[in-house]
Amino acid sequence: MADTLDRLFKPPKGSYFLFGPRGSGKSTWLRRLHPDAYWIDLLDEARFQSYLVDPSLFSAELDALADRSTVVIDEIQRLPNLLNVVHQKIEAKRLRFALSGSSARKLRRSGVNLLAGRASLRHLHPYLPEELGRAFRLDEILDTGALPIVHAAEDRRDTLSSYVRLYLKEEIQAEGATRNLAGFARFLPIAALFHGQALNVASLARDAGVARTTVQGYLQILDDTLFTFQVPAYEARLRVREKRHPKLYWIDPGLARAVAGRSGPPDADALGPLFEGWIAQCLRAYHDYRGLYDAIAYWSPAEAKHTEVDFVLQRGKRLIAIEVKAARRWRADLSKGLRAIADLNGIERRIAVYLGTQTLRPEPGIEVLPLASFLEELRNGL
Repeated sequence: MADTLDRLFKPPKGSYFLFGPRGSGKSTWLRRLHPDAYWIDLLDEARFQSYLVDPSLFSAELDALADRSTVVIDEIQRLPNLLNVVHQKIEAKRLRFALSGSSARKLRRSGVNLLAGRASLRHLHPYLPEELGRAFRLDEILDTGALPIVHAAEDRRDTLSSYVRLYLKEEIQAEGATRNLAGFARFLPIAALFHGQALNVASLARDAGVARTTVQGYLQILDDTLFTFQVPAYEARLRVREKRHPKLYWIDPGLARAVAGRSGPPDADALGPLFEGWIAQCLRAYHDYRGLYDAIAYWSPAEAKHTEVDFVLQRGKRLIAIEVKAARRWRADLSKGLRAIADLNGIERRIAVYLGTQTLRPEPGIEVLPLASFLEELRNGL
């Protein structure tokens, strides 16, 4: 399936970086987008070692290409110093580069800004329902996720388990991301339990048995290797002491479950965070592919500790509030957050997405949409 599904990602006209976690289908899609490109795979160990020993071989290889050729470099983060040559060839030969990567860590540390203004930054995400079409099944997505490498597997749970082990071995140990691999391995399943929750670094550090500063480094590793992302609190007119911690989300519900050591269909308690996290990832993907919003946050006012709205999308001065509920029947109390946010300056729409089948207007200004209707709204840009 990973070879046949169309993706929403469209490449820019010039050179670009394409980031995405391992198994997100970057290589497959780049081959379809650029069938005639000159291909350099840095996972090819012989080629990697030859450039590592003598980077001038890379430059000579590019010099042999015709001007304005397209070059794909897969897993560029393995040799960030090649970006110096890439920069030079964009200028001298007008080569167009598609540079894929599964980690921003080494690139950021090694000066990816060498290409500032000369290469756009793009992301490839797990499958969206729009990409899966008739193959989309919400229960499957919340169980084993939507990473292409997993979705195409015969045994998805076994593939997920192997994927997590491979991540520890190749992304963390081999790249030397942390000296304390055992501590990181303890931290991972605990961090998975924070999926959809405000970050409590002190609690994470205590449960993992490592220092608070170490946990902060581990969280950065998860972000850099594109396993997680964070949604900040909406901070209009908040004083410093009132600032909320960001919420942590994993990029895929199946991945979060596998890291936490969970298998089998998710139970009722797990369903809410998984559904919310998956909607967060859908919002993020549509932002990257179609510019859905300028900024995203969650809303939790200082004066009401137990009132919250999951997502606030900002478009200029306009705001769209989105509440996510894994309920099959709507109840009046589920509107609490959307009711409370009504007076926030700039609110244009207040939307709830739930697992029921009816579109509702429980009170003025609040739209309650079943998932299918909400996904249609996303396709149309809200």
